[in-house]
Amino acid sequence: MARIVFYEKPGCAGNARQKDWLRAAGHELDVRDLLSEAWTHERLLGFLAALPVSDWFNRSAPDVREGRLVPERLSPAAALDLLLSQPQLIRRPLMEDSTGHRVAGFDPAQIDAWIGLSGPAVPPGMGAEGCAAAFPGSCPIRHSD
Repeated sequence: MARIVFYEKPGCAGNARQKDWLRAAGHELDVRDLLSEAWTHERLLGFLAALPVSDWFNRSAPDVREGRLVPERLSPAAALDLLLSQPQLIRRPLMEDSTGHRVAGFDPAQIDAWIGLSGPAVPPGMGAEGCAAAFPGSCPIRHSD
């Protein structure tokens, strides 16, 4: 069992399912609001640095989904500035354990290797994004981010 700080977008159905899954596996969660957290460049980069810049973004965010924002065209510095000014664009959830290990997104295999995910099977469509849009009834593709 691990104690995890879980940064979510309040009201996100995908994040709700992810929290349920982690709790069912016996993990204790300290749930925090991703959107109101006081992020700094260094702190946010601690979650994102291991990923390509394009994977720093929530693909369900309207600007990304509708092509007004193309993360692949951003430098790391520009991307980080944008995420700090518009935290709804941050890939979620962000998670951190008591050792300081940090994760962005919800990849079931990665989470299982990190802290274990015994319990219910992964729902169809549950993946790295905070919103499992492909899971029927979970989070409509046109939700507000």
